[in-house]
Amino acid sequence: MISCIAIDDEPLALQLINQYCEKIPFLQLKKVFTNPDEAKEYLQNNKTELIFLDIQMPDINGVQFYKNLSNKPAVIFTTAFKDYAVEGFNVDAIDYLLKPFEYDRFLKAAYKAKEYIEFLSSQELQLNSLYVKVNYEMMKINLKDIDLVEALDDYIKIHIKPMPVLTLMTLKNMQEKLPQKEFVRVHRSYIVPLSKVEKFSKNKLVVAGKEIPIGSSYADAYDKLLSIAKQ
Repeated sequence: MISCIAIDDEPLALQLINQYCEKIPFLQLKKVFTNPDEAKEYLQNNKTELIFLDIQMPDINGVQFYKNLSNKPAVIFTTAFKDYAVEGFNVDAIDYLLKPFEYDRFLKAAYKAKEYIEFLSSQELQLNSLYVKVNYEMMKINLKDIDLVEALDDYIKIHIKPMPVLTLMTLKNMQEKLPQKEFVRVHRSYIVPLSKVEKFSKNKLVVAGKEIPIGSSYADAYDKLLSIAKQ
């Protein structure tokens, strides 16, 4: 079951989306919103896999709204203006529904979202380890064993037990190798596994008994932690 929400300033459009979702057994429309700010707050506190999102709204452009989200679910844009199609696909939208859209077209978009979300889930299940170069050899590291990743000049230190390992790599490259739903960069020098965060505030957190600052440029990390804590 895919948990989803819909955001549109037109109540009739939301009513139609709700009717269509009720016909599709793998969609669960949790909530609908005419106010994007309320939707953003909901997304921060509730697991959501898919958004049906209007683009042309009175106070904000839907594409810009989506770009500003710290955790981005899959998105299907809905709009009466075909000129936004390219802009929508530039943010990797699953589909673009031009109003007024019929049920068959909506169903096609829903199946595309289902395939995409299932693909992401299968990829995450496969990614449970990675290899890094240590002393001229490739060393396998299980993701569940990582307590912390720390930048040290041109190297990174991967904190695992019984002792950490050093590898020649940038923190950015390491971040790209790690699954985003399990790890978050909280500072220019630190990546932490979400499951091992012991406590946190807006400015710092504790992981594996070590206090780590949350950098001012990584405020979305706090939102991600808060979202997980409220699940």
